[in-house]
Amino acid sequence: MVIGLHPVMEAINSGQNFIKVFFKSGLKGELFQECFSLVRQNSIPFQYVPVEKLNGFTQANHQGVIALISAIPYHDISQVLPTLYESGKEPFLLVLDGITDIRNFGAIARSAEAAGVDAIVIGSKKAAMVNTDAIKTSSGALNRIPVCRVDNIDKTVQFLKDSGISVVGATEKAQASVFDTSFDGPVALVMGAEDTGLSEAVLREADTLIKIPMAGQIASLNVSVACGIILFDILRKKM
Repeated sequence: MVIGLHPVMEAINSGQNFIKVFFKSGLKGELFQECFSLVRQNSIPFQYVPVEKLNGFTQANHQGVIALISAIPYHDISQVLPTLYESGKEPFLLVLDGITDIRNFGAIARSAEAAGVDAIVIGSKKAAMVNTDAIKTSSGALNRIPVCRVDNIDKTVQFLKDSGISVVGATEKAQASVFDTSFDGPVALVMGAEDTGLSEAVLREADTLIKIPMAGQIASLNVSVACGIILFDILRKKM
């Protein structure tokens, strides 16, 4: 945590990777406006909260602002992708569209690293925090695989398509089975939120929609389990 207006501004100016900045509801003043402007200029997620929430973080004099700093550096997908192409690789990406549970996120990252995924893309909103619990659950995979945070998953999906990536969305609404689908060339697998699945925009924009065929009575799988199954099926076919 970074506590107080001046420390938060210093952290922004020093290039720290922020998870989110919490402002006390109704906070005013020149210093607050300066801090708020910096947050907006750097596209840092923020939220207004009751003072009780800030007091729950710390009993120190927080001046109405507390920031959470990411435990890892974030990467820019627009820079990662050309580097992969220049190295002669066929990019293998994983996009998480609204995964919010930290343990799911960590488990997914562990599977992704083991399956040879080149980068994970997450949104700046409705996404699990990359904290020490996530890193622990990932068995350190989040320290080894680039994580790219983007403002808009939908626009990023379009950017990947324009960059020659085949976007594959996993959803129970699909007709095609993952086991009957080929994954030639560069691929980005998109996994949706634990409760709602893929967003409508991703369902529309994906090049291919796939599902895991189910033989039992239970109609769905935990998202981290489903992601692992699909990632390793892609890896098997690419090998």
